[in-house]
Amino acid sequence: MRVCFIGRSNVGKSSLIKALFSLAPEVEVRVSKNPGHTKKMNFFKVGKFFTLVDMPGYGYRAPEDFVDMVETYLKERKNLMRTFLLVDSVVGIQKADDIAIEMCEEFALPYVMVLTKIDKSSKGHLLKQVLQIQKFVDTKTQGCFPQLFPVSAVTYSGIHLLRCFIAYITGNLKTN
Repeated sequence: MRVCFIGRSNVGKSSLIKALFSLAPEVEVRVSKNPGHTKKMNFFKVGKFFTLVDMPGYGYRAPEDFVDMVETYLKERKNLMRTFLLVDSVVGIQKADDIAIEMCEEFALPYVMVLTKIDKSSKGHLLKQVLQIQKFVDTKTQGCFPQLFPVSAVTYSGIHLLRCFIAYITGNLKTN
């Protein structure tokens, strides 16, 4: 079973993955200060349970073969349980995010939106972004999970809930 993280360059994919694995120090996640550092897909095996895939960012300094690489992976991966689309809370959904959203919708992939860097937004700005994304999900998407996950890789706000959701969708958390 697999889950993948996709988003614009510098949205905080690697930082979020590092925060998710903070309780597993044996998993080494490299984070760069330079946007567009991840050029290939990185695979993080979580025991025998599932694999988390860190996709390269799109937009600024994206690899030239981004669309081909990611589209092929998303289309052909039968054991992909969920795609996590990361959106920066400071700037909200951007034109570049349309690529990822269209891919998920076109291939009928179940996906979830994760609002990153919530520690960098004021409460008022954050509320505005949450409401805009919620409206976008309700009116413009088919396969997007309705629950938005606001998170901070710095303060760890929302990390536990996202961790639990990933455990649940990969069959590693029983609720009954």
